[in-house]
Amino acid sequence: MKNPVPQAASLLLEKLMLLVHIRPLPAGSAGETPPPAPGYYDTSCFKRGDLLEVPRTLFIHFGIYLGENRVAHLMPDILPSITSARRQIQQVVTNKRLILGVIARTASVRVDTVEDFAYGGSILVNHMDRLFEDQVLGSEEAARRAEKLVGATAYSLLWNNCEHFVTYCRYGAPVSFQTDKFCETVKMIIRDQRSVLASVLVGLASIACLGVAPSTTLPTIFIPFFLWMAG
Repeated sequence: MKNPVPQAASLLLEKLMLLVHIRPLPAGSAGETPPPAPGYYDTSCFKRGDLLEVPRTLFIHFGIYLGENRVAHLMPDILPSITSARRQIQQVVTNKRLILGVIARTASVRVDTVEDFAYGGSILVNHMDRLFEDQVLGSEEAARRAEKLVGATAYSLLWNNCEHFVTYCRYGAPVSFQTDKFCETVKMIIRDQRSVLASVLVGLASIACLGVAPSTTLPTIFIPFFLWMAG
């Protein structure tokens, strides 16, 4: 039988990459991959207020189309918390800014071109409408909600990520199916006493990245750890 600990740890690593929205770099790349040139995407099929999805290897990034090749989307970012220089903040967010933003639990709802938003990925349009049926708001209402939220905001994987942002704008209620899946994965790992080491890592990551209260998280971490040590 395969040892479940390395497998669980590998799964945890993948999910932690989801937390920080890391853009995978090509093999051998020494720096950030430049986004596609303007005009890479045909924006004529997008309408103001559309919900755009960009599937990645480990996560899906979401945004609201505002028209004229502009997309509002929420991204973890440390810079808005340390400077008010708009020109500097508006530059494409690097992985370092993303990771520090997750750690500090700060983000911004920013407006970028479709090219910068999608970063070479394929784009799905209003793919989530089928899950909300009669809850879809008017396109103009969705766009206006997104525009009102542009600027610095708090970040939380559990309560305020890019999916919460778009579902609030288009459907009137902040929901994140990615978060639900992540939490189910965490529960599955914690229930398996054979993968206790991974459980410890999950709990520590929750404290560091998600801001989970130690009083609720520490028992989750250490009770199975002590059971493992005692067993």
